[in-house]
Amino acid sequence: MKLYNFLSKQIEDFEPIKKGKVGIYSCGPTVYWNQHIGHMYAYVQWDALVRALRYQGQDVKWVMNVTDVGHLVSDEDEGEDKMEKGAKREGITVEQIAKKYTNQFLESMDKLNIRRPDVICPATEHISEMIELIKKIEENGFAYKTKTGLVFDTGKFPGYAEFAGLNLDDQEAGARVEVDPEKKKPWDFLLWVTNQPNHIMQWDSPWGRGFPGWHIECTAMSVKYLGERFDIHTGGREHIPVHHTNEIAQAYGAFRHQTANFWLHNDWLMFEGEKISKSLGNNILVTDLIEKGFSPLALRYLILTSHYRKGMNFTWSSIAGAQTAYDKLKEFVKSRRAGEQESRSTLSKEKLKKIDLFRNKFLNSVDDDMNFAMGLAVVWEMVKSNIPDMDKLDLLLDWDQILGLDLANVTEVEIPEQIKKLALIRENLRREGKFVEADEIRMTLEQKGYLVKDTANGTVISH
Repeated sequence: MKLYNFLSKQIEDFEPIKKGKVGIYSCGPTVYWNQHIGHMYAYVQWDALVRALRYQGQDVKWVMNVTDVGHLVSDEDEGEDKMEKGAKREGITVEQIAKKYTNQFLESMDKLNIRRPDVICPATEHISEMIELIKKIEENGFAYKTKTGLVFDTGKFPGYAEFAGLNLDDQEAGARVEVDPEKKKPWDFLLWVTNQPNHIMQWDSPWGRGFPGWHIECTAMSVKYLGERFDIHTGGREHIPVHHTNEIAQAYGAFRHQTANFWLHNDWLMFEGEKISKSLGNNILVTDLIEKGFSPLALRYLILTSHYRKGMNFTWSSIAGAQTAYDKLKEFVKSRRAGEQESRSTLSKEKLKKIDLFRNKFLNSVDDDMNFAMGLAVVWEMVKSNIPDMDKLDLLLDWDQILGLDLANVTEVEIPEQIKKLALIRENLRREGKFVEADEIRMTLEQKGYLVKDTANGTVISH
């Protein structure tokens, strides 16, 4: 497998540190708000990467953090803690906010058939590990105290600007009034915060009562579960200039070396050309897609038609197209399974060669820096080819171990008569223009586990 390593800014052959074993750490959600489809774009891509590596026989340990403390509104140590902001917004405790939105995230993962990481680690359960790591950084001479807390001294790390290609001279010249004038450099960042006595979540530490900076949690937890050196660190491109730059600095301060060999970053999913955000009113959740009659796996399919480093533009027409394509794949599986009892004929050398060519072409696409879009193109080329249907089915189900479209579980489900009657009533109500009543029936059907889709040929029910 070849992967684009942001550390070297080039595509490299991926070789695990320890043969046969791969350690992956993914920056996870800050659980103060719903995780929308833009967030889920990244996790579908990383899940497919994990699946691909496991398909190759690698023993993968996938670790993901959950930020439930210390992520300030600004990545530059400014403003309110996002978790406290969420608690105030909803009038519940920080713990309740964390539980509510962690569950929302995990449910979205399940709907998208993203396999749960082997370790999901909330920051608040790893404070002691963070304190021990900060002690090590301080003992090595990479930290100093100010009125705001314990600060990392980036001046002691000569390679600080290299990872993100930062121009620190421009940053210093353009720096606004510093939040902490005692900082040696405006971009020096907090390891431990001590100047917010009203912060709800606080712990005792050698530097005073307070809470950890956001960046320290990922270094502390990745090292705890994967060791001081591991294979892959993933995140969004927004993490490059601050969060990942600071993670690298912390690792140097503690260990004098990199923790991750490969740094992978996804670009963003946009909605009709705009960034997804609550303020713009385009904060689409996976459950919103379900309410509109789309399968979450149609979104997974759509995401895999893009390259993780390029991102994608989500539109309602694109998800409709993805739903159509996904439905065709399911129908293909159903129809070929119906003929599974047919005896296989002896294949010509030409068709045996074609099967091997398709297999190699698909796997080469996956190995080419996670080019799942090309892999899906191979899927359709294979499905439309003249190789026997049973061989098409075998290849498709084999490849779906990587794509994760859950095609192995596609079966002809008998729809109960009661459900069919409700769907018919809904269809008649729609014809009469009674859309509110029709929508109520649709929600009732969804609560019972059935999706309805309106097509030119009438209503289609799926389970």
